[in-house]
Amino acid sequence: MTQTDLVDAQPKLGRKRDHSRDPEILDAALDVLAETGYDGMTIDMVAARAKAGKATLYRRWASKTELVLDAVACMKSRGQDLTSPPDTGTLRGDLVAMVKSPTIAESERKLKVMAGIVSMIARDPELAVAAHEALVEPRAAANRIIFRRAIDRGEISADSDVETLCTIGPAMVAYRTLMLRERVDRDFMIDVIDRIILPAAGVPRS
Repeated sequence: MTQTDLVDAQPKLGRKRDHSRDPEILDAALDVLAETGYDGMTIDMVAARAKAGKATLYRRWASKTELVLDAVACMKSRGQDLTSPPDTGTLRGDLVAMVKSPTIAESERKLKVMAGIVSMIARDPELAVAAHEALVEPRAAANRIIFRRAIDRGEISADSDVETLCTIGPAMVAYRTLMLRERVDRDFMIDVIDRIILPAAGVPRS
């Protein structure tokens, strides 16, 4: 074998993959997912929304499932930092301080994404875990902190059902967004806090 043959036989390194557009592509995937659902979503739709070539997506994600998993997981780090929720000194103050317009819009989007992947969650445990960690748990963890502070202050009973209290707000938002097809705004959220969550926690109306 000649030197030329040896050179030709050696594997040629491909171009280094450019991941700089990944956030745009994942964002486009979430938009398509929220609009069409998992079963209606295609790689072509995402590529068109992201203005990227299909080959680019297929080099990065071998399947639609892999793309959706990455897109859902990336939602966990977006929006408001929920690891240290506001501490105003009262339960109502803390809950109201969590109501911010960008957060409301992001919550609506998360609900639509969740609705879009329901069919896939039923048959893919890995996606179910990723969806819970990205779409549900961050807000639930922040709510737990807020309600436990209220318990420590003696504002609500020590035997309050914190897990149930944490789900009231998200459940009301989900019903309004997905079933009634109505927007969620600040006034709605504060009304839920004052008329439903605080009474359920045993806080008397002022």
